[in-house]
Amino acid sequence: MKQDPSKGTALNRAKPYQLVLFPLNNGATNVYYVLILSYVATFGSAVLGIAMVFASFMVTGMRIFDAITDPIIGAVMDKTNGKFGKFRPFMVIGSLVMAASVIGLYVLTPFVPADMMWLRYTLFVLLYAIWVLGYTCQTSVTRAGQAVLTNDPKQRPLFTIFNTIGSLAGMGAMQFVGPILAGDSVFGDYNRTWFAVMAPIGIAVSVALTILAIIGIWEKDQPKYFGIAGDKQENLKISQYVQIIKANKPLQRLMIAGGGCKLALSIATNVTVLIMLYSCMMGNYDGLYLPMMVLGYVFAVPFFLMTVRTAQKKGQKASLTRYVCLALVCYVGVLVLLILWKQGDPNFNFSIMGENGLSINLYTILFVLFFGVGYGAYYATADMPIPMVADCSDYETYRSGKFIPGIMGTMFSLVDKLVSSLSATVVGIAVTFIGLDVLPTKATPYVPGMNIVVIVLFCLVPMCAWGLTLWAMKGYELDGKRVAEIQAVNAARKTAIEQGMSLQEAMERYQTVDQVPEQLRN
Repeated sequence: MKQDPSKGTALNRAKPYQLVLFPLNNGATNVYYVLILSYVATFGSAVLGIAMVFASFMVTGMRIFDAITDPIIGAVMDKTNGKFGKFRPFMVIGSLVMAASVIGLYVLTPFVPADMMWLRYTLFVLLYAIWVLGYTCQTSVTRAGQAVLTNDPKQRPLFTIFNTIGSLAGMGAMQFVGPILAGDSVFGDYNRTWFAVMAPIGIAVSVALTILAIIGIWEKDQPKYFGIAGDKQENLKISQYVQIIKANKPLQRLMIAGGGCKLALSIATNVTVLIMLYSCMMGNYDGLYLPMMVLGYVFAVPFFLMTVRTAQKKGQKASLTRYVCLALVCYVGVLVLLILWKQGDPNFNFSIMGENGLSINLYTILFVLFFGVGYGAYYATADMPIPMVADCSDYETYRSGKFIPGIMGTMFSLVDKLVSSLSATVVGIAVTFIGLDVLPTKATPYVPGMNIVVIVLFCLVPMCAWGLTLWAMKGYELDGKRVAEIQAVNAARKTAIEQGMSLQEAMERYQTVDQVPEQLRN
């Protein structure tokens, strides 16, 4: 029977409640993803009177600033090892900083007189930047903390499911409450009162989820789970981090794969793209958008279960590759259907409800099947690279003896955030090619060439991104068998160090799985 790794065994398993609670950290930060990234430009323009162009530019600029600060916070995290652990301080600090900055931004800044616009601009930028630092602190833990939570190949894939649930718990609460409070009979359309009320509601939800996440990682946030050397590990210099990243080929390939999956999801689900598809082309945004999103989530549920099952049997690489391939094949069907689309032709148009009730043709049936299966497959794989970061962290411990989950997670996060900030820019540039000066809305009529833009953004860009993901995974060495070997070698080294051997001696003594005692092999 395998026991705790501190007693000399290969597997460090998490308890069920830990697997469920720790991913809620992602939900805690996604509260602010909605509260800030979705509404801060509107707040700056409508409430503070800041120029809309400036407010919109700040959203993109701060997203890039957020990505840049990730590796810095990651490096600091790797050097942290106090009485409160390595990860919990960043969760608490991040939560407090975000709460204080949001109160300052949404509640206090509007009290600045309108004739002191210079101060409004200054506070807007300053408080937004402070919020970004808090956001970076807490989001960095989501990826880095997995390295200590579990290294069981049957448990790590479960993080994808609980991560999605946690994300929906945070985002869903804000997306549900926000429109209700914005009703004419409540506070009105995203005015000063709405922001003053939503801020404390969002903070309360985020703090509650943070507390649960801290409980989830509490027992694991201690030195005996920090790699093979525990609290004996030496701190690294910044220059050493650069060399480590260069040498860690699996992380490099995972960053490409994760960026590909994120780009596919963020562009294909961009609201502007969906407006052009369901409203401008198909002519019924209200009747198509929500049903198709619900359909996509319904299809995604079984794929989440299948991806986890595949990952548990064959490894996370095999699972990601298999279902990205399926998404790619299905979107070939979606691509063909969009090429066949003809404006005004009922036989080559997407329709669910007509004037006389249900109106479904062969085109609609095929679109639902191809889109549903394809969307379900790629939505289930979009966050799959996140738990794979922990495998890369284990690989780095195996390769160099260093336990640096902070820098591993934040380097991956840097690419993730840069890609997501790029998606809006790609969509905006694409729209200009058909002569539009502003992003289309439901009231925008169809413009010649719009179908080409939709084909490119809704199909071809995701398909190219998935192709890039598959290429990256082809040379990714951390399949299920390799990960098990690495964990066994790390366990043997850890045991040897606990028995008095130096790190260097342990690294030299155990290099391949055949040198590892039988009881430590998974």
